[in-house]
Amino acid sequence: MKRFPWLFAFALISPLSAQDTPTMPVELAAYTLAPAPKTPSQLLKKGDRLAICGDSITEQRRYSVLLESYITACYPDLDITCRHYGWSGQTSGGFLNQMKSDVLRFQPTIATTCYGMNDFRYVPFDEAIAAEYRKNQSAVIDAFQGIGCRVVLGSPTIIDSVPSWVKSAKGTQQELNLCLSQYRNIDVEIANSKNTAFADNYTPMLLADFAAKKKFGPHFKVAGKDGVHPGWAGHLIMTYGLLKGLGVDGDLGSVTYDEASGKATAVNGHEVVSTEKGKITIRSTRLPFSPGPGATDNADSIRAGLALVPFDDELNRFLFRMTSPKAADYTITWGEQSRTYSAEQLMKGINLAKDFDNNPLVPAFKAICAAVSAKQTYEVLHIQKLIHGAEGEADLNGTFALTEKVHDFLQKAILAEKKPTLHEISIAAVP
Repeated sequence: MKRFPWLFAFALISPLSAQDTPTMPVELAAYTLAPAPKTPSQLLKKGDRLAICGDSITEQRRYSVLLESYITACYPDLDITCRHYGWSGQTSGGFLNQMKSDVLRFQPTIATTCYGMNDFRYVPFDEAIAAEYRKNQSAVIDAFQGIGCRVVLGSPTIIDSVPSWVKSAKGTQQELNLCLSQYRNIDVEIANSKNTAFADNYTPMLLADFAAKKKFGPHFKVAGKDGVHPGWAGHLIMTYGLLKGLGVDGDLGSVTYDEASGKATAVNGHEVVSTEKGKITIRSTRLPFSPGPGATDNADSIRAGLALVPFDDELNRFLFRMTSPKAADYTITWGEQSRTYSAEQLMKGINLAKDFDNNPLVPAFKAICAAVSAKQTYEVLHIQKLIHGAEGEADLNGTFALTEKVHDFLQKAILAEKKPTLHEISIAAVP
């Protein structure tokens, strides 16, 4: 039998860590990116209330759903609650004007932001416009820090084409992307000056878009079919950048099987229920990020995004190891999938979350995603249509009180999906 080939990484790229300063391909030599500050340790704390803030890219409820689902499934012991505050067309200045009413009343303890796409007005770099952006971004951080809220300042993303619906747009695609790169650098400056965390959404997307187009052609648009709003691949890359900004370590547990004794152990959210004849039954209260199978050549696939950045290696490590192996090679079966590894690979440890895309924990993870998506969909309605609608105008506090009852119901539905999951791993020596 052939050993499992290490897939999910394009040959054209070496996956980039979100906060490294990359060596740019010669074709991207025009882009000068300031070194990004790294988050030295995990910012998330038990009981945190996370506000996910941004413009229409956030309102798409893709990276925001992936981010909240990851935190819920992969770090269930932290009991973190999230609220979605994406609003189409929003700028950092517009958000600043609405923070007190919409966000700060819920007393978030940590927040992520993603502005700049509307702030730069789809024109080549303009000092006056950039100065307004710098002022508003700084004021947003001041407002959050004023209530003791930690902040991850997210950079803007890239564009794949000049948006046809923006009638005032000027310049070429490259000129606009160069402008966005300068806005990203402004965010780096602000993060350093305000001593706050930074999430680089721009650099991984720029390099991933370049590599994917080299491999698959111009139809592969990390920034989305309309040039601005990403598909699932782009949103996975944004999730990667924001989680790196949050300082998540990605150690999601491990299982170790000792062939000599026939016994297995598990740690960090996983418990061995039984071990018999190379079959390990495990109860997991912590889930790896498990979106399920998908195409790696389709920009509207989460799996394509996983192939473009080292998400699994850095943020999604659920490891299986063997000690005292007796054979040269083994077939590992998890759910309906089987992969073959050498004893040396198994002694070092394999990442089950990366290698088994259709693993038995996928349904449990997807159930959390569905519950999160339902809550975030209501959060958009809650803020945009009710609080800022006729109901809120007539009775703001009463509207908040009523909508909180619905919100609590949807939050409980997410908690109901945080339940132990049984699954099996089988080990068989290759003759």
